Amino acid sequence: MDNRGATPVVGKALEAGIVVLYIGLLTTTLYGGVVPGYRTAAGDAVGDRTLAAAAERVQQSVPPEAAAVDVRVRVDLPRTIRGERYRIRTDGSALVLDHPHPEVGGRARLALPPQVVRVEGSWASDERALVRVRGTDEGVVVRLDERKGDG
Repeated sequence: MDNRGATPVVGKALEAGIVVLYIGLLTTTLYGGVVPGYRTAAGDAVGDRTLAAAAERVQQSVPPEAAAVDVRVRVDLPRTIRGERYRIRTDGSALVLDHPHPEVGGRARLALPPQVVRVEGSWASDERALVRVRGTDEGVVVRLDERKGDG
């Protein structure tokens, strides 16, 4: 019996099987561990930068000594971090980033003048973010406001 005619077919079938196995293992490795880990690390870095920029914008909107003030300042936020919407809220005298992914988030303490008596409100990443600074009888109140759409 002469089986030499089957040898090239079997060889090519084995080569194709090895290539498919390699691609399958590579895809499983990347999407099972490397890519989600990278997305989380990148999301955390973007979250930190977003929170720092928002805190800076809030601090810049408060005049150093004025008690009678009415200021509105727009804050630009990325619509998503790690592919998901998020919120920025106040926590006393700090801003807190709340994200659905447990490893993405943060807290930035605000350095505000002594006449600021209260910081309140929150922003959703898919809304227009505004800082509103108003003088009241108690002192200056900083409010995180949001508006739907462009208006």
